[in-house]
Amino acid sequence: MKPGERPLYFDHNATTPLLSEVVDAMMPYLTTHFGNPSSGHAYGREAKAAVDRARVQVAELVGAEASEVIFTSGGTEATSLALRGTLGHPIDAAHVITTTVEHPATARTADAIAEEGVKVTRLGVDEAGQVSVDALTTALNKSTRWFSVIHAHNETGVLQGLPALSAVTKRHQVLLHVDASQSAGKVPLSMAEDGFDLLTLAAHKLYGPKGVGALVVRRGVRLSTVQTGAGQERGLRAGTENVASIVGFGAACVAAKRDLAESAARLISLREQLIHALKVGVPGLSIAGEKSLRLPNTVYALFPGITGAALLAKAPGLAASTGSACHDGHESPPQVLLEMKVPAALALGAVRLTMGRQTMPEDVESAAAQLINALS
Repeated sequence: MKPGERPLYFDHNATTPLLSEVVDAMMPYLTTHFGNPSSGHAYGREAKAAVDRARVQVAELVGAEASEVIFTSGGTEATSLALRGTLGHPIDAAHVITTTVEHPATARTADAIAEEGVKVTRLGVDEAGQVSVDALTTALNKSTRWFSVIHAHNETGVLQGLPALSAVTKRHQVLLHVDASQSAGKVPLSMAEDGFDLLTLAAHKLYGPKGVGALVVRRGVRLSTVQTGAGQERGLRAGTENVASIVGFGAACVAAKRDLAESAARLISLREQLIHALKVGVPGLSIAGEKSLRLPNTVYALFPGITGAALLAKAPGLAASTGSACHDGHESPPQVLLEMKVPAALALGAVRLTMGRQTMPEDVESAAAQLINALS
């Protein structure tokens, strides 16, 4: 890489750059329209109108009603509100179900409520990264309050079969919480049609700003507040709204809805181009979750004979991630791959390559070439 050059960005599942139209939408609310949405004067009314408009825009992306959208500081807070707010009382009589491959926002919340007396069941996944409908059905009991599942895994990109899982939770009258932080804006979602009860969204995964997200709560679901204070967000999320970021979130959702089909088709083409180039150049390379439905933009490549971290260190012109954890200088294989029965030695060679709106075919060829050359 030449001095002054920036590496190719292949880490869109970590975060995405702001769209120019998102920046343009936000700017007036960082400058002229600075009012507090709770104020009754003109400045406040301008800000409140902007928040209300964004609420409609977010709802339209996921087939929900505007009144069902609760703005939060991001996906983590949204998930915490969903999981804690629906436990009911007494919590030590509650049973909940999640999976072994969740984002830490869900996994650590499950750990915390387990310490408080809630009974937590964690379902594993099969070699394709899928949760079994039969396993979910078996795990349910009369005390089960909710089942929480990540829609698109942030590392593998594998999509869970939500219609089948939703049918089970509906039949047993158990709430279904879906973490759609990675999938919203990349694949179609509909609260109304798909049977979700609670849906987590994060703006920065779909070309909006960091620090804002939403919990979409189906009408009729009883939710208790977790963060107390004033009465913002229907009394469910206290604190002055982050108006500019909420406006940016809304604008990002408009762009995502408008471009969804075209963007998905383009990214699938790039994904297959990248997989082909890597398989031609790397004997023994495999793709995690390749036989499953997965995100259009995600390639989780397993390189034999090297760790992902060592490989990326030899490819400084590429910004990507491994998904593996490092403790005291020792790498450990990604948990999701171990759950999928990938041998630990091969799992250590994982590199996650995720593309986005700005990724071009020539970028894909360059990324593949860098990785192949780094192996030589």
